Amino acid sequence: MLTTSRQARDLLSRISDLVSDRAKPAAIPVPVPAPHPAPAAELPERRLADSLSIPVCSAKGDPECIQAQDRGQFLARQERWDELSRQIRDADQARAAARGGLPLADFVAYGARADVVNATEHALAEDQDVCSRSLIRGLMAFEALRAENRQDPYLTALVALAHIDIGWAWRGTGGQTVASQPNQRRCAAHFDRAAALLEPIAEGCRHSPFLKAAHCALFAGRNTGTLRVADEFGALIDLAPGNHRHMRTLGTHMLPRRSGSYAALELEARRSASRTEETWGAGGYTWVYFDAISIDDQACARVDTRLFLDGLKDIVNANPSQEMINLLAAYCTVSLRKGLGQNLQADVPRLEIAEAATWLIRDHLSELHPLVWAHAADGFDNSARTRSASRFADRGHDGALAAIAGQFRGEIEGGQKVAFTNHGLQFSPA
Repeated sequence: MLTTSRQARDLLSRISDLVSDRAKPAAIPVPVPAPHPAPAAELPERRLADSLSIPVCSAKGDPECIQAQDRGQFLARQERWDELSRQIRDADQARAAARGGLPLADFVAYGARADVVNATEHALAEDQDVCSRSLIRGLMAFEALRAENRQDPYLTALVALAHIDIGWAWRGTGGQTVASQPNQRRCAAHFDRAAALLEPIAEGCRHSPFLKAAHCALFAGRNTGTLRVADEFGALIDLAPGNHRHMRTLGTHMLPRRSGSYAALELEARRSASRTEETWGAGGYTWVYFDAISIDDQACARVDTRLFLDGLKDIVNANPSQEMINLLAAYCTVSLRKGLGQNLQADVPRLEIAEAATWLIRDHLSELHPLVWAHAADGFDNSARTRSASRFADRGHDGALAAIAGQFRGEIEGGQKVAFTNHGLQFSPA
């Protein structure tokens, strides 16, 4: 058992120190007469960050993704529906993806429905009357679009995805973890409408990751049997093995709080590793557990840590882009550490995995992506609302610098500056 090994005892000792340190008030340096010089006080993280130099990527995100999203929004505003449908279809069939592996078809489609979804979210944020036309005007226009293009599966899926997005908005109204019963009913109504739209085009999903993903998105709003969810996501992963989001979503669906069990989570993680071995090596196992262990202590306590870490290395070998390195480093330094001290059985694997941040940052990081770190601080909650994109990115930037600087505390307190370059780390006297 892990709890009886020397490594585990060392980890638990560190956890105990970490928890006790958090409980202490911040130390105030006070001069105390002593026969020998007093050791220097530890620098706070933000002071450490002053000794870092690292290029910062656009706070808006990946330019390729932004361009695809802007293109979808432009075509929707111009009501150039045929061209919009063609662009989504072409990107879907070509499996076109950004550097982080995410499909460009998704970004075009998101841009196309952004105005409709954002208008509804704004109305809900302003607590407007549920009967207000601003809540339904955009959706009614989308429904009319779909009625005029019944034979176009991509436009039908676009309208269904808008309903799903708005369903999520109703579920999260008022920042509540659990929506009120009226809001739950409105959320369910949007998911039901999306299901009705997608049902006639189910046959067309066999060769389309975009359409199949739209069908799988329905599982978030309804209780479905474990086997069906696993099989549907398995088919989706087979269509798009390079898209890690599908495996991450499968992992959260396999938790007992959703459609699965811990045994099902382990089974699907190993099945995903097998079916995506040519793309990710053992990384499929890691992707399925990726979000699951950050939100569920029991899942974290049960994960095969060695296999997870092997998968982490395989992911970097498969996709060493800076988008990916930022994602994995933020996950290890921010997302995983949030739950420390809550469950000792989970803390052992949590800390073991979090230590991968050392080699990720020292060996692979060369630029900072603020939005990735901001999302990591929010637990990668895609339904979370952001009132100010710039403040959100600034928060990610500051959090990232603090986390990264912590990896170089020894060098910085020893009087060195750290610079990240495309050729590796460079150290120089402060």
